[in-house]
Amino acid sequence: MMTPDNKHRILILGASGFIGNALYKELGPYFKTFGTYHISNKTYENNQHFFQYRVEEDDVFEILQAVKPSVIISCLRGDFHAQVIAHQHMAEYVASHDCKIIFFSSANVFDAYSKYPSYEEDKTLSDSIYGHFKIKIENMLLRLPVKKVVIIRLPMVFGNQSPRLKEIKQHIADKTPIEVFPNLIMNVTTDFKMTQQIHYIINRDKHGIFHLGSTDLVHHDDFIKEMVALITSENVRFKQVYTTNEDRYLAVMPKRNKLPKHLHINSTELLEELDNYMNYNS
Repeated sequence: MMTPDNKHRILILGASGFIGNALYKELGPYFKTFGTYHISNKTYENNQHFFQYRVEEDDVFEILQAVKPSVIISCLRGDFHAQVIAHQHMAEYVASHDCKIIFFSSANVFDAYSKYPSYEEDKTLSDSIYGHFKIKIENMLLRLPVKKVVIIRLPMVFGNQSPRLKEIKQHIADKTPIEVFPNLIMNVTTDFKMTQQIHYIINRDKHGIFHLGSTDLVHHDDFIKEMVALITSENVRFKQVYTTNEDRYLAVMPKRNKLPKHLHINSTELLEELDNYMNYNS
């Protein structure tokens, strides 16, 4: 653990995205925090803690050399092949420096399993290109020394600035149907709770695999309909999509690496949190 006088230097790769930006806002006041952004933006260009980084074109090693981070947080988006190469370079840096990496993975590393929720030590298996990609990077990083790696597996993440919520609001505004998956059983989280959890993991110098989803499971269609009811009282159309005749699970639940009770969230609290935020900003 670093002392308050020798705070972590944190580099967030993908700090201009939804999750990365939420993390920057949470961690910035407490640590020397740096971030990367993809598209030219005056706000970021004038902030000396931000570096422009295009994963398809730029070498991440140059930014690592400039920042000298003690914690790298990767929530990058972009070309999968380019991301694999970037994470190889990060792994080399972590292996040879006093540095830890926190990699944001996904519940999709388990999307080939459909009969039950997934726990930290379950074997990963995916039917999707996205899931395969996340598994590849997970496996690469898990070859590093144990205490230098944190794998974060997230379910669907909601928040006032989340792409999913924006998409739902756009459908409501355009009066177009919102897709729901009646047979999908999942868990969920918010950017607000997730950033608190990451802050705790950094402060307590934790390592390993963490499943940061709600403590309860919900059907996708029920959850989305409840969320829509918070946004509007108007009649909204839903398009029911059936990918299977049976219930299908895509949920990441903790068994081994459980966080303290005050860092837990359930789906009802998530909806209340979003409702409060929308009322406050309306």
